[in-house]
This record gives sequence, C-alpha cells and structure tokens, in this order.
Amino acid sequence: MVAQTDTKRGTINILILVSACLAIYFGLYEDKTLFMFLKPLTTILVIALLLFAPRKRNVRLGNMVTIALVFCLLGDVLLLFEAYFLFGLVAFLIAHILFSVAFIQYKGFYKSWISFLLLFGIAGVLFFWLKPGLGDLLLPVSIYILIITFMAWQGVGLYLRERNNAHAWMVMAVLCFMLSDTLLAIAKFKTPFYLSGPLILATYWMSIAFIANATYSITKGGKETV
Repeated sequence: MVAQTDTKRGTINILILVSACLAIYFGLYEDKTLFMFLKPLTTILVIALLLFAPRKRNVRLGNMVTIALVFCLLGDVLLLFEAYFLFGLVAFLIAHILFSVAFIQYKGFYKSWISFLLLFGIAGVLFFWLKPGLGDLLLPVSIYILIITFMAWQGVGLYLRERNNAHAWMVMAVLCFMLSDTLLAIAKFKTPFYLSGPLILATYWMSIAFIANATYSITKGGKETV
C-alpha cells in the first residue's frame, strides 16, 4: 500500500514537472491557447498530489494546505487576464492567509526575531523601492507584502523549531513564493526583464510543489522526510 502511494506521488510529481515545463515553453513563445490550458493544469496536478496523500495524522494541515492551493489555482486563472489582476491578488492573499493558519495550527505561533527582522527588512526595502509605481494598488500591494512575509516567517519557523526534511522543504517553499512574487512585482511595477515570465512561473510552481510534497510527507505518518 505504501509502495502504491509513493508510486502515485512520484508519477504526479513527474506530471507536474512536465506540465510546468510545457506551460513555461508555450508562454515564452506566446502560444496563448496552450499556455492558458497548461498553467491551471499544473496547479491542479499539485492539488491532486495532496488528494492522493494518505491522511494518517495532521489532517487539519493537509486540509488547510489543500484549500490554500485551490485559491492559488483561482489566482492562476484570474491572472491570465490583465483586467482581473486585483482579483488574482486577492485570491493569492487568501491563499497566504490559509498557509499561515495551517502552519500555526500545525506547530503553533513561532517568534524568531532574527528571521522576523531579516524577512520583513527585505520586504520593507522592496516595498519602498516599488512604491512610486504602485499607484492605485498601493494599499492592496502593501497588505499583500505584509501577509506573504508573515506566511514566510511562520514557514521558516517550522524548521527553526523542529529540523527535519519536510520542514526544510517548507522553508524552500515559502522563500520561493516570496521570490516569485518579488519577480512578478518588479516586472509589473518597475520594468519587465529578460525571461521574467519563465522565472516567475518556475519559482511559483517550485514553491507550491514543495509545500504539497512536504505536507504529503507530514500527513502520511511515520518519519517526516521528503
């Protein structure tokens, strides 16, 4: 039974990688139809990974992360259309709130002032650098930066509290999410840069795939490894 679930996990991870690579390729060469199909499909595959995860413990973590990923999927779809950018931002904002709640429910609220100062310091510098170009989006972007930084702080706290492979992947996940959103903000509010699209998508899918795999390992029971 364990071998079967691990095989499904490996198969889904391969499908995620293939779908992500194809989406990035078609997005780069502006094949909009295939890109609009493959972008949400990749996130659906990430969600599917958790749907096949055996829930032997930490069920609330698995459920909350799954719901958060559904909001990521909604954000993916909305961001396909420039007119819905703000709605996509809200969808991802809700996802980050749910990730934060999931981390706190799982291990409790963690206060590490070194990681707090580091993460919020970086976020503050980024915000004030982007501020002149934010215009009417100043308030929603400010809130978004605060929430994603808080989510990253709590994600890093998981590893600082209990160091294992699954928590290490959570750290990689939240940092990749911050990086992806930073690249997106620079491309949108400062200036587009070479290969910005592929880099944004690659770091984004790495982040949610890391979160899903780490959650899979934690909820299946036994040793928390990835």
